[in-house]
Amino acid sequence: MNLTTVSPEEARKQIRDGYWKQPTAGIANGFIQANLAVLPKELAFDFLLFCQRNQKPCPIIDVTEVGSVIPKLAAPNGNIMTDIPKYRIYKHGELVDEVQDATGYWRTDMVGFLIGCSFTFEEALLNNHIPIRHIEENCNVPMYETNIECVKSGMFEGPMVVSMRPMKEADAIRAIQVTSRFPSVHGAPVHLGNPEKIGIKDINKPEFGDAVTIKDGEVPVFWACGVTPQAVAMRAKPEIMITHAPGHMFITDVLNEQYAIM
Repeated sequence: MNLTTVSPEEARKQIRDGYWKQPTAGIANGFIQANLAVLPKELAFDFLLFCQRNQKPCPIIDVTEVGSVIPKLAAPNGNIMTDIPKYRIYKHGELVDEVQDATGYWRTDMVGFLIGCSFTFEEALLNNHIPIRHIEENCNVPMYETNIECVKSGMFEGPMVVSMRPMKEADAIRAIQVTSRFPSVHGAPVHLGNPEKIGIKDINKPEFGDAVTIKDGEVPVFWACGVTPQAVAMRAKPEIMITHAPGHMFITDVLNEQYAIM
């Protein structure tokens, strides 16, 4: 099944009906994809403040009303509990379940946050003839915990997570220019080159996603990643937190170019 050119609404329907269960890179090209974090309302303000203080890894796309599964600004016909291929459920910082439909964990006191995703700027990279290795190898993007600490807000604190794309040095320079146009979806890289400088001991063993091939003459390029809230959840240990599974995003009705700087 090829969902590259379908509308966001059709892509969400295919996901909701269980026909698409894979990572969402390359689906509904041209539209913003988002990470998900769902928390009880008593933690929502602190989490919103955490995102405001850490906009590089946690750029907010939309926030739902308390008790509503509908992101009215990003996808008024969408449902954050059914329209993602795979969810993760954390309780007190521990991963307790992975499900294709998170409705059973929804509570009327919950608030959903849609957070910008680096998949958004990948289309721009491809349009500039910069290869994306995890798309080439049909796997999930590799993601790593770093030694870069986020700014604390309330109970929320922890390390920044980064996604990595290997590329030739000349492409890396161009990638910085291209992704700088998308500050609302992570923007320019936070690091390139030696992974140990940001606390990554083994580039072939990502904490999230899949390892990809790094060819001779290529450098790893790292972007802030919306999986950061999951790393934060594991440290902060909230009573319950629902997130997307890494690489499995919510597809919005918002065009990529609406978040680009001209």
